[in-house]
Amino acid sequence: MSAEDDFLQEAEDDKQTIEFIRNYLPQELKSKFSDDDLYYIFDLIVEYYTTSGCLDAQPDEEGYINIDQDEIVDYVVKKANKEGMGPYEPEDVFFVVQGEMEYGNSLGEVE
Repeated sequence: MSAEDDFLQEAEDDKQTIEFIRNYLPQELKSKFSDDDLYYIFDLIVEYYTTSGCLDAQPDEEGYINIDQDEIVDYVVKKANKEGMGPYEPEDVFFVVQGEMEYGNSLGEVE
């Protein structure tokens, strides 16, 4: 697969993730987040995963890795404030984080 094919596949995967998250959000939050907001928050979630070391943790006896959603929310809100994005309410971002995790679960990536 070429680099361009990889890029196009990643863009399609991201689009599907954002669509899933949008559908996952409670009705009252759907209009609070633009697609740009959701892509931005999703990028911060991925950044958290790659920089926090949580993905390097050893799974428990049942094969699960404990990922603290509150830590992800805190990371997203703080980073967004620092970068002049948002403002995002932590309780709203929590639903986006949950939606991203549920999407991963639906694909069998995250348990």
